[in-house]
Parts: sequence; C-alpha cells; structure tokens
Amino acid sequence: MWIFGVKGPSGFSARSTAEEVTRGIDGTGLTAIVTGASSGIGAETTRVLALRGVHVTMAVRNMAAGKSVKEEIINKNPAAKIDVQELDLSSMASVRKFASDYRSSGLSLNLLINNAGVMGTPFTLSQDKIELQFATNHLGHFLLTNLLLETMKKTSKESNKEGRIVIVSSEAHRLSSKGIRFDKINDKKKYKNFSAYGQSKLANILHANELARNLKAEGVSITANSVHPGAVATNILRNSGLVFDTIRVLGKYVIQHMIKTPQQGAATQCYVALHPQLKGVTGEYFLDSNKAKPSSMAKNKDLAKKLWDFGLSLTQPK
Repeated sequence: MWIFGVKGPSGFSARSTAEEVTRGIDGTGLTAIVTGASSGIGAETTRVLALRGVHVTMAVRNMAAGKSVKEEIINKNPAAKIDVQELDLSSMASVRKFASDYRSSGLSLNLLINNAGVMGTPFTLSQDKIELQFATNHLGHFLLTNLLLETMKKTSKESNKEGRIVIVSSEAHRLSSKGIRFDKINDKKKYKNFSAYGQSKLANILHANELARNLKAEGVSITANSVHPGAVATNILRNSGLVFDTIRVLGKYVIQHMIKTPQQGAATQCYVALHPQLKGVTGEYFLDSNKAKPSSMAKNKDLAKKLWDFGLSLTQPK
C-alpha cells in the first residue's frame, strides 16, 4: 500500500484525494451511474465526477438522502449535472426497474461505478431469498451491469469513447481463502458475517475479471476493473458494531494514518474511471490509485467462469 504519502508508479498514493487524481481531466459529455451515491465515497465520487463535467445519475436506496446530497453538490457547483434514481441492489425487481427506467430515459452511459455495498450484516435473506451481502454486493451489481451493457456498448460505438466499468471490492476478499461457497450461500448455521463479506468482495473481483475477458473477446471498447478504496470510516460499517465505534473513536488519534477520509477513499475509483493513464487497461485490481495484486483465488479463471454462470442462473427471470 502506498501509505504515508509515498507515491506509487501512477504518481499517486493512499493520501491522494479524488480531486487530485482527476485534476485537469475534462469529463464534459460523459455520463455515469454511481451506485450507493447518497453517502461516503459514493457521494464524493458523484461530487468529483460532476466537478469534472460528467453527467451523473446517483443510484440510491434512500431517495431523500440522495436528493439532499444532490442539492448540497449543486449549491457549491451550480453547473453540476446530477440525477437521482431509486435502486435497491438487494432486490432484483428494483434493479430491473432501475435499468429499464434508465434505458427509457435515452441517456447514454460511459461510466458505471458499482460502488454500493453492505458490510458485516447479521444473517439476513434478501427479497429474493439470497444471503444479503452476496445479494447486494455482488449479485445486484452483476444483474445491473448485464442489463446496462447494451447501452454502454452503443454509447462507446457512437461516441468513439472507451467505456469503463469500475467494481468496488476490498482487501477483505482475502478473507475468503476457500473461494465461493456456491452450495452454501444461504447456510445460516455456518454463517460468519465478515467471512460472508469477504466472499462477496472476492466475487466482485472475479466478476470484473470475467467481464473484462468477455468484453475483450467481443472486441468492445469497454474496460472492467476492480478497486479497493481503502479503510474508510463511512456508513458501510454501520452493522459492524465495535469495529465502527473503534474506528470512529481511535481513528483521529491511534490509527489516523491508516484510515482514509471519504475524499481519499473515493480517489481510486475516480482514478480508474477517468484517468487517461488507464486507457485500454482492463481486468486489473487497484488500490491507492495504483495497480495491485489480488489473491490467487481472485485470479482463478475457472472460478470466475463458474461464478458468472452461477450469477446467470440466479438472475434469470423465474
């Protein structure tokens, strides 16, 4: 990790902010969707993309919170182009409605930032009877991406601009050393909240890598990469009890150099979404706005293909 301000090969570090990594970049004419945009690094990603001229659709579960963030951004940047649209990633019906409404809007789509997530939740099943962290963090984004791919392909072809898909994962993917428990996703007896979180984050990297291979094989000018934003004290920790309280209390003092601000946490996904350094770069994993090496499990092509097929089976209309 490029901590303590030491810059990596990209010229950026863990201390770099989203504004810094996109400085001088003109995103005018580009369109983006940012999931989980009503707080934390999603809200900051929205703010910075809009600052660079990108037309952003905030995909949020809480519309009131989303509209509040939009209003705050526009108050400081009246030129910002921002829409707010409801999306609950734990519900396939909600994902399908969001995608349908977006396609009907006639908007193009250059950038898809799959940022939303939940962490460390007690065992809970989604509306579709799938373990909540796997359903929200991976499956909802898997379905959303597939439903919007044709729009992205059309945009890329007509604009002659590279499309980019950024999937927010985590170093916690290393917690899932045994891979994806395909036949035990909903096993309540053996459920461990942080192991399940790690599994969903491993799925994010596998998804990005398989998507990158598929798009490359099609000859489509769209890249897909995964990122670790870093340890950021945001609302994603709301279900983590003691972990959240410890970070909030000690973060300013004992571990202030390890915990990122939302401005720093949003940097890597903004870098991967907009920076010209990454033209044509696909199927990679980034942290601290630099390329990094994920676990060997995350690079397993057979596992990625199996997860892809598993995702298709779960998201096909019944």
